[in-house]
Amino acid sequence: EHKPRDYEDELDGIAREIASKLKGSPLAAKTVGRLLKKNLSREHWNGVLHNHEWRNQKNDNDIIPSLKISYNYLPFHLKKCFSYCALYPEDYRFSDSEINRFWIAIGIIDSSHPSDKNYMEGLVENGFLMKGVSKSGLVGEYYVMHDLMHELSQSVSAQECLNISDLDFRAEAIPQSIRHLSITIENRYDEKLREEMGKLKGRIDIVNLRTLMIFREYEERIVEILKDTFKQTKGLRILFIAMESLESLPQSFSKLIHLQYLQIRSPYGREMTLPSTLSRFYHLKFLDLSSWYGSSNLPRDISRLVNLRDFLAKKELHSNVPEVGKIKYLHELKEFHVKKESVGFDLTELGELRKLGGTLSIHNLENVATKEEASDAKLMLKRDLKELTLVWGREQPTDVHADILDALQPHSNLTALGIINHGGTTCPGWLCPVIRVNNLETLHLHGVSWGTLPPFGQLPFLRELSLKSITGLRQFGPDYGGVTGKCLLQLKKVVFHDLSDLVKWVVEPNCHMFPGLESIDCSNCPNLCVMPFSECSCTNLCRLHIDGCPKLCLAPMPHTSTLTDFIVKKGSERLSYNGKKWLLVSILVLWPSTIWVK
Repeated sequence: EHKPRDYEDELDGIAREIASKLKGSPLAAKTVGRLLKKNLSREHWNGVLHNHEWRNQKNDNDIIPSLKISYNYLPFHLKKCFSYCALYPEDYRFSDSEINRFWIAIGIIDSSHPSDKNYMEGLVENGFLMKGVSKSGLVGEYYVMHDLMHELSQSVSAQECLNISDLDFRAEAIPQSIRHLSITIENRYDEKLREEMGKLKGRIDIVNLRTLMIFREYEERIVEILKDTFKQTKGLRILFIAMESLESLPQSFSKLIHLQYLQIRSPYGREMTLPSTLSRFYHLKFLDLSSWYGSSNLPRDISRLVNLRDFLAKKELHSNVPEVGKIKYLHELKEFHVKKESVGFDLTELGELRKLGGTLSIHNLENVATKEEASDAKLMLKRDLKELTLVWGREQPTDVHADILDALQPHSNLTALGIINHGGTTCPGWLCPVIRVNNLETLHLHGVSWGTLPPFGQLPFLRELSLKSITGLRQFGPDYGGVTGKCLLQLKKVVFHDLSDLVKWVVEPNCHMFPGLESIDCSNCPNLCVMPFSECSCTNLCRLHIDGCPKLCLAPMPHTSTLTDFIVKKGSERLSYNGKKWLLVSILVLWPSTIWVK
């Protein structure tokens, strides 16, 4: 970046004065520092130093004014995005897609805007959000707001947004202009709550409330209070609610025709059905049933939700949508079942879903009778689809299945492919002799009976290969489909299960293949004799599991310091290593013999 001459000398004094106002707070220093770094001019820095917000400091530890100065310099769209975060609980972990859905439904950002993470990243770059990664790996990347930033968001949005988080709230103190409301109070009944919610109903325009987000389940008396408070609400764009029963819903639920974002949660283990009026919400863009544990039955006319984009739910719900092709803007359908006996479950439905991305698993493909019918799915046109699984029921092999699989060719952008129980005898033309989906990172072939397997060496990005229940495969390698030398360099995980004819896994001598291999899982391969440890440079191997391979004699393995999960079962003996000690167990003796290795 361009720095004016002598800018350090000019700005040094200003910087010292600004620093004295930050009260030693790292958060304030980071946020204001980012603001100053954007413009290294004396005018800009003096503008920050003499900003009128500094006069609002209440005490020596108050840094909200310094954060407010940074907020005032944000672009208008980022100000709006940040202010509405006030509705979420403190320390709430946002995913980028979740908060984007909220912003779109509320009308802050255009739904056709390709930004995706741009707004979130903009708030991170300016210090208003922090990015983290879940240790469990289930949620992945998330965003979270510092407590003081949450306080600032509530301050700047106080005329529009209200989060009721305390049983001691007072309705008289709430601006009459409130249009967006969230409730995060604890689940404890208090008579004052009934009184104050009654006052709230008369103070704000409940009928035209735009947002109502109830973040937790409540006992019956509190549910009744909330139902009574919001029974006249008709203009909601966003509703988050927990259902104890159908009676938990607001009385006006079926009239909420303007809804764009609906989240319904239910307690685990309680059998409930979704409200039949769900399909009335013509404008609904986002339906979140990811925490719905009731029945998987959907209203029969659910496909009337023609503007729906995101349907967040378990795969059982996805597979129960009749005539899903009418929901043309749908971004992901986790599972689709081809059903002969039911209307609205043939592959033409998938053909209508041009925007489909994410993960798709198609089941009951044995019910597809012709190649033309398979072509109706139009998988080749779904360029946003990342993961595809094609599943046949266990039937006698037929040549028709081969044609059908040929017609199910996906777009080359696909990164994960699974083919399970395909009854045909030939590999599809888009996998043999040339792989046309060459961006694959994961390939699972289970229960296939092809004379020739795909040339795996043509997949430069392949990280995971799983071969299960495949007959006729006698040798894996060494050319991997005509490709020799440096191939499969990215491969990290190999799974061989129930390969009854496999005898050898062979590589070329001194070829230094599989340098990134981390996991090998080999079970029920009764004829396997050779694995290529002496020829491979598996120096990153962490996991080796071998079971049901009686003829296999392990060659000396290359030195690896990463191995922490080693289990080899042979007959009645089991040898294991957990990174610290070796353990040899025989079921023929009363006490296991143990080998300790320092």
